[in-house]
Amino acid sequence: MALHQRIIVVVEDEEVARTALQWAVHNIFRNGDFITLLHVFQPTTSLLPKNTITPSAKKRSKVSASAKERERLTRLKGFQLALSFKDLCNKIPEAKVDIIVTEGEEGPTIASLAKEIGASALILGLHDGSFLYRARWGDEQLNCRVLAIKQQHRHLPEKGFSHVQVVR
Repeated sequence: MALHQRIIVVVEDEEVARTALQWAVHNIFRNGDFITLLHVFQPTTSLLPKNTITPSAKKRSKVSASAKERERLTRLKGFQLALSFKDLCNKIPEAKVDIIVTEGEEGPTIASLAKEIGASALILGLHDGSFLYRARWGDEQLNCRVLAIKQQHRHLPEKGFSHVQVVR
């Protein structure tokens, strides 16, 4: 009996992220694999306007309530996005799909979760704003294969993927 893989798919509101998942559905995933759809959003403190000055407790309370509401809405949007990705996983018989929506810095958060669940692979769509280009890993390291799928440019005649980069 073959061992089931534990794979993390990074969920982003980018077309190439969906393309990466579609590629993985056709080329990587097997029956019974454990798939974690992971959406990481920036900490709510980074969602607050810069230089927010709140001299009174009443104003601080309003800012705090508004930050909590922004976090709630951001988390909800991330979960809805992950649910749309989950629909693409329905083609994999007996796959076990989890959704995790969490707050944090992308690099360290993803690396920590990959280590925690013992992921064998991390799949993501590679785009200009991809966290791989700007990740601050801290003490965390990725101890799994990284499959970064880059979508072909639209002006090229062939459909499909331009290439797959394996980063270690």
